[in-house]
Formats: sequence, structure tokens, C-alpha cells
Amino acid sequence: MENVKIGIIGTGGISHVHVKQLGELENATIVAVADPNPKNREVLIETFNLEEVRQFDDHLDMLDNIPMDAVVICSPHTLHFRQVVDSINHNCHVLIEKPMACSLEEAEQLIKLAKKENKVLQVSYQRHFEPAFLYIRDAISNGTIGKLTSVTASLYQDWKMLTSGTWRQDPSLSGGGMLMDSGSHIVDVLLWTTGLKPIEVESKLEQHQTPVEQDSFSTIRFEKNVVAGLNIVGNAPCWHETYVFCGEDGGIFYDNGKIVLRQNGKDPVNPELPQQKTNPDKSFIAAILGHHDVMVPGDFAKEVVKLTERIYQAAGYKAVPPLLKD
Repeated sequence: MENVKIGIIGTGGISHVHVKQLGELENATIVAVADPNPKNREVLIETFNLEEVRQFDDHLDMLDNIPMDAVVICSPHTLHFRQVVDSINHNCHVLIEKPMACSLEEAEQLIKLAKKENKVLQVSYQRHFEPAFLYIRDAISNGTIGKLTSVTASLYQDWKMLTSGTWRQDPSLSGGGMLMDSGSHIVDVLLWTTGLKPIEVESKLEQHQTPVEQDSFSTIRFEKNVVAGLNIVGNAPCWHETYVFCGEDGGIFYDNGKIVLRQNGKDPVNPELPQQKTNPDKSFIAAILGHHDVMVPGDFAKEVVKLTERIYQAAGYKAVPPLLKD
């Protein structure tokens, strides 16, 4: 295979990022798009001059009628499971937007199917490719701040206002609120940078008179006696993302893209970061072509789903739609 033929399932806002990145590759070609919303399809096609690309209302019609090697899934969360199954059963590799699925059971079934059919199943957690988070992960692994003792991970966003009236606040499509949506990236960072497994989880959620939770505050005890605070706030005035990783010999402070390393007894350091070399789409195509292993495999993304589910359950919520208090 010299050129990977790709179908896009779901043509909302995030699909534009994927189409832009795929358009920069010589070994990938978008051949079809599927979305029940014709306006979304037309905007995507006009924005990226994809007039020759076939359009479909339904992803199954696309898979049945257009030969393709892979799909990129950018649809509402609760649709992911069925669309991944259908795509793999049509002999396609899959790059899926977060979250991978809305329950641990679904995630495990998808992993099993992808392995059985020998298909790439990659989840689009973009922070795995960003130099700042690669630096943090390597610094923790290398013992730059000594043995890790605690982590605070926080995301604030005007999510409540921005998503009002959209599918993201419809639990039958979203599977949850801010935690399931933007918060999934923060859960990913917490698990991926530390490489630790959660042992105990406590959480409090607040819906602010909406159908899904907006704010969640969780306390997590990881293995190796590392404690963490995970704060996902959708009822905020703006985006703000912060992390503090403390160890026995220092700490790493991340604030909206800026990193400060503080080691005990030394002046603070702003590390120089390299240019980003790849992204979810480029690495997905490379994995299909056998150039390297899958960089964000289903086996890892399943752990994000698992912890997310535990947080909902710890707060007394069902972890799959409809999102209701038990």
C-alpha cells in the first residue's frame, strides 16, 4: 500500500483539523465523507476543496460503496462504538477521536475486534505528540524531580456556554459532560505522563441545572503512593489548563503551554523544547504503512475510559448514557 484511502465519519469542527493534517501528507487521500448533516459536509468540502470527494448521509452507505483503507471518526461519543465496529468489519483501520468509547466494556470489545482483524486502532490524543508533554513524561521517567509524590491537573473552559443546545449536552449522544469531552484529554495526560494506575477514586460532580455534569473534582490515589487532584470545570469564563507534578527533588509547573522546572536548591529553568515532528493523523498513516507502532493504541486509551467511568461511579452516576444519578 503506497497511498492510504480514507473516509471521514463526522464532519463537525474537529474533522477540519484532521482533514488539514491529512492534506499535508503525500501518502493519504480522502475519498469520502459521511455525516447526516449536509451543511457540515458542505462546509468541510468547500473549506478544503474536496469537491471530488463522495458524500454520504450514513457511514454504512459510505463503507458499503467506496473502497477505502481507513476511516477517521469524528462523531458524537456514543456513536463511536458502532462506527468502529462497522469500519473494522469493512476491513478499515481506524483513527478515532476521544473518548475511544463511553464504557470500559465497549472499549474492551473494540480492542478485541481490532486485534482479531489485525487493524490499527488509534485514538486521537494529540498531547502525546506535543513537545511540552513529551518533556514532562520524559522528565518524570528520568527522575528529574525525583520520585513522583503528587499531581494536580486542572482544566477550566467556558464549556457550559459554548456547548449549550448542542449534542455535547445531550447525554444520549455525549455519554457525559465536560469530563467525558474536553476533560478526556486531561485524564489522558494524567495517566500517560505518570504511567501509573489508579487505586482509589473519590469525586464530586455538579451539573449547574444542565442535562450533564459541568464541573468535576476528583481525588485519586495511584500506585506507588502518588496522590492526584483532577479538576475539570466547564462552568468557567475561559480556557485555562494547568498541571503541577511534584517529586521528592523538585517539581514541574505547566501553565497554558509554559513549563517551569524547579529542582530543590536550584534556580528555576524554562526548558527549551524541540519542534513538533508528528501528529495523530501523520502517525496513524505511518502505523498503517508499518513505519512504526501505533503511538496511542486502544490498549492505552481504554485506561482513560476506565478511569473516567470510575470517576462517574464514585460520584454516584451511571457511567454510560443516559447519564443519571443512581
